Amino acid sequence: MNFREIKKEDDPALAEIIRYNLKKHGLDIPGTAYFDESLSSLSEYYSSDRENRFYYTATDESGNVSGGVGLAKCDLFDECAEMQKLYLSDKAKGAGTGYKLISLIEDKARELGYKRIYLETHDDLKAAIHVYRKCGYKEIKKPEGIVHGAMNRFFIKELYE
Repeated sequence: MNFREIKKEDDPALAEIIRYNLKKHGLDIPGTAYFDESLSSLSEYYSSDRENRFYYTATDESGNVSGGVGLAKCDLFDECAEMQKLYLSDKAKGAGTGYKLISLIEDKARELGYKRIYLETHDDLKAAIHVYRKCGYKEIKKPEGIVHGAMNRFFIKELYE
């Protein structure tokens, strides 16, 4: 697996991977990333504010997009980034790709000056919850002001513990 900054040509494949995964778990509903306005143009969204946003794309050995993960400034907590849109194709699952993407995005968050990372997920994404816990994310109560109202599990990790 290879990892790099998102490119415009990644947008269709990433949108398809994200929508497929959400639909597979019955989360193709309002209040999830499925309906985010920027989902079909992630490269534009993540490159529009370089000081606060970033997105890594994972590609297989043939260069096909296998998934990705992003971060953006999170105003819910001080000096906090939000991990966003960590999704993988079925072929990429189970090979440690998610762990690698999390590690990369945590390093990028530190580089951008963030002290913690927050994320939102859902009960139905059990494998993701397992990975987040294994990576040191601690579950917290639902913060006020969340964007994705259908999400019902919330985690945070201090980057300098």
